[in-house]
Amino acid sequence: MIGYYILAGVIFLVSMYVSNKLKSKFKKYSQIHLQNGMSGKEVAEKMLSDNGIHDVKVISVAGQLTDHYNPATKTVNLSEPVYMQRNAAAAAVAAHECGHAVQHATAYSWLKMRSAIVPAVNISSKLSNFVIMAGLVLSVTGSFIGNSIFLIGILLFAMTTLFTFITLPVEFDASKRALVWLQRENMVTQQEYAGAKDALKWAARTYVVSALGSLATLLYFITIFLGRR
Repeated sequence: MIGYYILAGVIFLVSMYVSNKLKSKFKKYSQIHLQNGMSGKEVAEKMLSDNGIHDVKVISVAGQLTDHYNPATKTVNLSEPVYMQRNAAAAAVAAHECGHAVQHATAYSWLKMRSAIVPAVNISSKLSNFVIMAGLVLSVTGSFIGNSIFLIGILLFAMTTLFTFITLPVEFDASKRALVWLQRENMVTQQEYAGAKDALKWAARTYVVSALGSLATLLYFITIFLGRR
């Protein structure tokens, strides 16, 4: 029990550190203006065109770090700063999200797998905590029903943990595609490329921390379940 809380505390601190570092990196590289003068929107549209993708739209969405690719609507959704600004950070994010569009167009296996379990994950993420708490309360008396409900909750949570790990290769591959394209097409200078690479590196680390945190919590629940059998 104490060991879990210590681990959870460490993961929380690391998560805060990575999150703050990511924000500072994007702020730093937002000051490096692209010599080609292209906005995030223009970078995204060119990457899509260069990859033969003409049925995906690039649109602006509210907020910061809200950028994402939606395979259902075939839209590259860029936050307002990324959509409009003309700097290394915007180019990195725009190209990364287009990397997901390229994955979709080429039927990248990990993206297909992640998309396939999204419906199940949406359900499990909403129910897992409630089912786990109900199982914990009922299993205090050692009842079979309580333990069974607790196990179902653990299985639901395991689905969300699996999703976080499947997300890792998807995100790393999208960044790789983005960086290869930025360099191959001479979209950025050496300094701009270094900034884009560093920004995407820290963005990827947020997914790693999230996956490890989810795994630690899952193992904690499993330990409790085994101890009550």
